[in-house]
Amino acid sequence: MSLHGFVSALARLMAILGGVVLVLITVMTAVSIAGRSMIWAGLGPIPGDFELVEAGTGFAVFAFLPWCQLNRGHATVDLFTSYLPEGANRWIDLISEMLMTIVFIVIAWRLWAGMTDKIRYGETTFILQYPVWWGFAAAMVGAVAVVIVSLYMTWMRIQEVRTGRSFFAPTSGGMH
Repeated sequence: MSLHGFVSALARLMAILGGVVLVLITVMTAVSIAGRSMIWAGLGPIPGDFELVEAGTGFAVFAFLPWCQLNRGHATVDLFTSYLPEGANRWIDLISEMLMTIVFIVIAWRLWAGMTDKIRYGETTFILQYPVWWGFAAAMVGAVAVVIVSLYMTWMRIQEVRTGRSFFAPTSGGMH
């Protein structure tokens, strides 16, 4: 498998896992809300539902970032850059990619620091009493994946500047 194939598969897998987790927490939320409305019938909310939603949403957000980064899905403003030559835009893309990589590395680093603090203090959730660091660890999986994807994309942008050839279609984000 090529490096691009590996990075694409990693990003796709993370996005799929993020989607599955979102579906699961949506179903759980619907069941919990239905249970609340049927207390008269002996049913009730799912205990700790908000704790699970919090951890699941954190994971999902980080799980979607690698796919977004790979496909240039972040918001861009090209009002002025569309008039620049391709070479200038390749440099702008490289600088943007490098800045995004730095941001993702800092986020992963601080998420790691937060997780180690939660482990050290032994903090648990209020209702379910599971360790809070589990949510941080789940998010770290996506954070590490987005750093890998972002480093790969930076490398590809360097190659574009070096060769003067674009490897990614400007509108689709897909590789040529």
